[in-house]
Amino acid sequence: MTTTTPPITLDDVRDAATRLKGVAHRTPVLRSRTLDALVGAEVFLKCENFQRVGAFKFRGAYNAASRLSPEQLARGIAAYSSGNHAQAVALAARELGTSAVIVMPEDAPPSKRDATLGYGAEIVTYDRYTGDRVAIGEALAAERGLALIPPYEHPHVMAGQGTAALELLEEVGELDALITPVGGGGLIAGSATVVKGLHPGARVIGVEPEAGDDTKRSLEAGRRISIPVPRTIADGQALHTPGELTFSVNRRLVDEIALVGDDEIRDAMRFAFERLKIVVEPSGATPLAALLTGRVGAPPRRIGVIISGGNVDAARFAELCGKQG
Repeated sequence: MTTTTPPITLDDVRDAATRLKGVAHRTPVLRSRTLDALVGAEVFLKCENFQRVGAFKFRGAYNAASRLSPEQLARGIAAYSSGNHAQAVALAARELGTSAVIVMPEDAPPSKRDATLGYGAEIVTYDRYTGDRVAIGEALAAERGLALIPPYEHPHVMAGQGTAALELLEEVGELDALITPVGGGGLIAGSATVVKGLHPGARVIGVEPEAGDDTKRSLEAGRRISIPVPRTIADGQALHTPGELTFSVNRRLVDEIALVGDDEIRDAMRFAFERLKIVVEPSGATPLAALLTGRVGAPPRRIGVIISGGNVDAARFAELCGKQG
């Protein structure tokens, strides 16, 4: 009989938490009586929009970058990202005294591009609808001798992302379900590793935009499915296929994937702003949208939600949320 060793374990996430202590923020957990009443459950919002760079991505980027050898750090780091991982790697590189080169789509949100430049990184652009960012990133890293840190397809990245769920459980105790956004699958893979490792009976639910349901299709098929690059306001989830490593975790540990539309994401962003007094970017609002629309079915008693990020500039936020309907 052969067994497959999982890419990450609960101990890997705990080790990442030790490495991130004092470097990453321990982000707040918010409650809302209004939200609890609407959902019919106790909801605990883990607000990674208050994380460094404004998103959970710093956890995985720093955990991976901090493990590079002095020789690797001296040569520099490469990454590819639509925005949040770009900023995270750029900041991690600055913290560790090295340089970063980031491959970003031409249509990346200007606020994310500007922040990445502000952390000192070099940006190389490509067309997300015709170019292959993985191939571009790998070629660039090989040409310049850089250490490549992908946004999710890396055990140390996944383990770092899982520390958000670990902190949540440490603070609020056992949950009946945890809901997270799903893009490439790193956040939910790390989170599921924690939840199932500590409380095997809890459900792990991912949320994707309707236009980008590659993980839902893949889990239903039992293999990775590719779709056309989706067009959605949730730019952090505009991916066409799950990662190989992340899918190997998620097919074992994730219980359900819910889908939400762009209008529902807008409504969730507006709700977070008006009732919770927080700014949430579209990708970060998808779990909240799934809760508010009842897309996760009958809610369990205690639900954790990871609000993955808040990187949306004022003009874009106003454009998305300024009008009803």
